[in-house]
Amino acid sequence: MGIVEPEGVLVEAQQKRQDEMKLKDLKVKNYLLQAIDRTILETILKKTTSKHIWESMKKKYQSSTKVKRSQLQALRREFDTIQMKKGEYVANYFSRTMSIANKMQMNGESITNVAIVEKILCSMTPQFDYIICTIEESNNVDELTIGELKVHCWFMSER
Repeated sequence: MGIVEPEGVLVEAQQKRQDEMKLKDLKVKNYLLQAIDRTILETILKKTTSKHIWESMKKKYQSSTKVKRSQLQALRREFDTIQMKKGEYVANYFSRTMSIANKMQMNGESITNVAIVEKILCSMTPQFDYIICTIEESNNVDELTIGELKVHCWFMSER
């Protein structure tokens, strides 16, 4: 909405209301300025109201939202298609998978522990089939952490 400067002379009640609105706007502007990174701050210092600052920031970052969405789509595709490579170490495969999952989370995706565990279990090489069966039979996959899964896979593959 912003502050609208009235035209003409104001009566006392109108002036008081106008002053209150300016004070509120000044407080909001101050909060925004405190929250904004210094490198960006210089680009908005000349904005006169909180509304102008907000609109400027919205315009600046709206395009980055589109970029994030595009990156997230690529990461989802990468997560969906990741497979353990033949001869790859368990630790390396877990690291690759977790790297993608972490990037997805940084871009706003809420990916559950269960989804990651299930992805790892279904995308390991066939040499791990007996290990996966043992893990699924002896554990509740919904409660299995990634660390526990990693230990189970590493421990059982070393036998």
